[in-house]
Amino acid sequence: MIPGISIYEILTITSILFFIGVYGFITRKNLISILISVELILNASVINFVIINKYLYPDMLQGVLFSLFIIAVAAAETALAVSIIIGLYRQISSVEVKDVETMKY
Repeated sequence: MIPGISIYEILTITSILFFIGVYGFITRKNLISILISVELILNASVINFVIINKYLYPDMLQGVLFSLFIIAVAAAETALAVSIIIGLYRQISSVEVKDVETMKY
């Protein structure tokens, strides 16, 4: 582990990061802000995987492999979401959730 920093301190920081992401996801009205909040949630889970794996099984790499998988899925999710947001912006000239809800298909 990191000298001088306990696992509880790291898990506290990642919990704060996770709940900031949840709060942002619930309260934001802009699609880009919601996407950033989802990324905060995913990054908090990645850090938790790595830290708990390093704490419980320091010689094994399962947590790191799970983290790499989550990062790859997050990158694909971000690329897809940004392309959808760009398409919506071209159609309705807005990235606000209320404008997307009233959009005619």
